[in-house]
Amino acid sequence: MMEKTLVIFDVDGTLVYSNKIDSQCFAQAYQEIYGQMFPTIDWAKYPHVTDHTIFRTVIHQHFEREATEDEMTVFQQHYIGLLEYNRVVKPEEFQEVPNAKLTIDSLRQDERFVIGIATGGWQRPAHVKLNHVKIPAGELFLSGADGKETREEIIEQVIGVVQSHHGTIGRVVYVGDAIWDVHTTRRMNLNFIGIRRMGDVEVLEREGTTVVLQDYSSYDRFVEAVFEARPPVNFE
Repeated sequence: MMEKTLVIFDVDGTLVYSNKIDSQCFAQAYQEIYGQMFPTIDWAKYPHVTDHTIFRTVIHQHFEREATEDEMTVFQQHYIGLLEYNRVVKPEEFQEVPNAKLTIDSLRQDERFVIGIATGGWQRPAHVKLNHVKIPAGELFLSGADGKETREEIIEQVIGVVQSHHGTIGRVVYVGDAIWDVHTTRRMNLNFIGIRRMGDVEVLEREGTTVVLQDYSSYDRFVEAVFEARPPVNFE
C-alpha cells in the first residue's frame, strides 16, 4: 500500500482571508459581554496563538481568575453570531484565498494525499469561515483550539486522527501564512509551506521558510511545493 502524504492547512489567511474582521468580531464579542476593552488583536502578543489561550489570558488579566467552560461557551456563541452577521452584510470581507477550494477538492481526489485542517481558532467559528467559501469543513479531518493551549497540540491531534484512519503516513506538510506557523513547525521539525496572499513572501522567508507561494493558482506548482517543503531553517 502506498504511503500517503498528509497536507494540513491552517484556516485564517491560508484558506480564508478576512482582512481582520474576524479578529475584530472576537474583540467586539468580548467588549459586549464583559464591558472591557479588548487589549489587542495583535495575536503575537499572547503566549500561544490559539483562541483558547487568548481568551483565557485576557480573562486572567482583567479578572485575575481562570475562565470557566460555561463562559467560554457563551463567548464563543456570541462571537459566532457576529461572524455570521458580518458574513451576510459584508461578504466581501470573507474571501477565499485564490483557488483554495479547488486545491482542496483536487487533493481530495488525488490518491497520494490526505487532507487535514489545524487551526488556532475554535472549531465552530472555523466551520463558519470555511463553509462561507464552500470548503466542506465537515468532510475534513479538522482540529481546532477547543481545550488546547498550543498550536503544536492542535497539529498533533490531526496527525493522530489521520494515522488512526489511514495507518502510516509517509510525509506530513503544514501550510500556513503567519510567523507563528513558522515557529511552530520549526519546533516540531515539520515540513512547511508558506502562503502570502498579498505577495509579501519575504515576511516568511526572513523567518527561515524555504517554500512560499502567494496562493493556489497552479495545482501542479502546489504539489511540487508539497514535495519540496522542508522544516523552516533556524538562523540562530
